[in-house]
Amino acid sequence: MSEPTASATGLSDGSPIDWYFDFISPFAYLQWQRLRREVPSLRISPHPVLFAGLLKHWNNTGPVEIPPKRGWTYAHCLWMAHRHQIPMRLPPRHPFNPLPLLRLSIALGNTTEVVDRLFRFVWQDGQLPDDTDAWVALLAELNVHHETLASDTVKKQLIKNGDAAIAAGVFGVPTAVVRSQCFWGVDATDMLIAWLREDAFFSSAEWHRAYTLPEGQGRR
Repeated sequence: MSEPTASATGLSDGSPIDWYFDFISPFAYLQWQRLRREVPSLRISPHPVLFAGLLKHWNNTGPVEIPPKRGWTYAHCLWMAHRHQIPMRLPPRHPFNPLPLLRLSIALGNTTEVVDRLFRFVWQDGQLPDDTDAWVALLAELNVHHETLASDTVKKQLIKNGDAAIAAGVFGVPTAVVRSQCFWGVDATDMLIAWLREDAFFSSAEWHRAYTLPEGQGRR
């Protein structure tokens, strides 16, 4: 049986998937690019969240906070970009404070065009919010005043997004939530697309067993 085309893929009721992300994440950038290219009919509802907040809540560590993993993470991202022919340029420093980008996205309604532009700002143009000239130029391009980003409404929405992510079981970015099922990470992109295409694998007993496997011996 031939595989359905990506253009025919989407939720049967036409509703969007919830997609939790942070502009600090190169993996989020890569998945955004892949989903936009490979599943153009898919409706995505982007929810900016502070990745650091998720790490703190789940007592976790970011990949670039582990010294041997740091360089590998960037190199792996560049390889994936090369593999999928996605333009990518590392910013001058990483990690960085993503709050201005997250708040800017919220202030502008998290539209596809806005999310695209802000991802490009970091991961294609290689620019950051603390690069004053580039940041001021971006705000002018988008016709946003700096004071808008400091509004209580924008700040509270970012907090609400984080709370909603945690309530949904989101522990990292990017994560797509489809009818309560979480798909975490760029490595799960193919898995997410298969789910959307109603692959029979997700009805198998072994798939369901993965969520009920008894816990064995833990580390001491």
